[in-house]
Amino acid sequence: MGLNSAIVGLGWWGKHIVNTLQDNSEKIHFSRAMDTSPELVRNFATNKNIELSDKFSDILADEQIDSVVLATPHSLHEKQIIEVAESGKHVFCEKPLALNLASAERAVKVVKDMGVILGLGHERRFEPAMQEIERLVRCGDLGQIMHVEANFSHDKLANLQSTNWRVSKTESPAAAMTATGIHLTDSFVNMFGPVKEVYAQVATRNLANANGDVLNFNLRFENGATGSFNSILETPLYMRYAVFGSNAWVESRDYSHPSEDGPTDLFICKSEGQIETKNYKYLDTVKLNFEAWADAILGNALYPITLDQSLNNIAIFDAICESSKTGLPVKL
Repeated sequence: MGLNSAIVGLGWWGKHIVNTLQDNSEKIHFSRAMDTSPELVRNFATNKNIELSDKFSDILADEQIDSVVLATPHSLHEKQIIEVAESGKHVFCEKPLALNLASAERAVKVVKDMGVILGLGHERRFEPAMQEIERLVRCGDLGQIMHVEANFSHDKLANLQSTNWRVSKTESPAAAMTATGIHLTDSFVNMFGPVKEVYAQVATRNLANANGDVLNFNLRFENGATGSFNSILETPLYMRYAVFGSNAWVESRDYSHPSEDGPTDLFICKSEGQIETKNYKYLDTVKLNFEAWADAILGNALYPITLDQSLNNIAIFDAICESSKTGLPVKL
């Protein structure tokens, strides 16, 4: 028997989560939802056979609900995670976990104290090409890791209204960091460990994007390797992840957003001019992430995104936000 879940927030991504899981997963079923504008999503909830409310307290008080998914503005995450955990329910929070490290630490402490499972919306962990890169890193085939670089750009959030929280400097600081960058720093932490220093820059090319639309950051890992990331929120989709080792390099190229069907190419080079190519068909990594969370709750497996990794990721996020404001490198 799977989870009886509630979802909080039925915006673009909240609806995508429901469309992905409802009647498509044996491990998670949504019976309740909460949204602050119920009149805008009532038809959607009805069509999905989901009871709709505009009060968060209704979700917390429902003893039949064993787990809650949060697809809400970032500034609400800490408070909502704590309240869900204190109600004894497991919680899945869309990224980022929180907007600063202190906030994340408070939320994680309550999760630990209450013994509930925290899931996070880092579905890129579950991409087959990314998992193959991780395997190559861990088994040593690449040699000593020298550098990692990534780009996750798209125009899905272009030309949003100025009142939208996704372009708010408070809700979504450092341009694309909460939209795309946080996914790649999660991968960086998972594959290469803690970071010791970051330097970030933000540019605003379209003045409508109050929080910026270009993000670039460079970082140094505690193990001595370096990394870089770029994201542009006003250009067609471009996704690339490359790791350079002393023996070989590997690069993945995605041609569709994680929410959409599309292939991924993986290139491996161990000698100049000799490039091996692998192709991976689309897998619904959003579904895979949620079902991994469900498996952890049901006692079938450990959830792969650990709490320590989650805190390390927010420490990097915090430092990137500070560096983008000051124009200076920040040590962690």
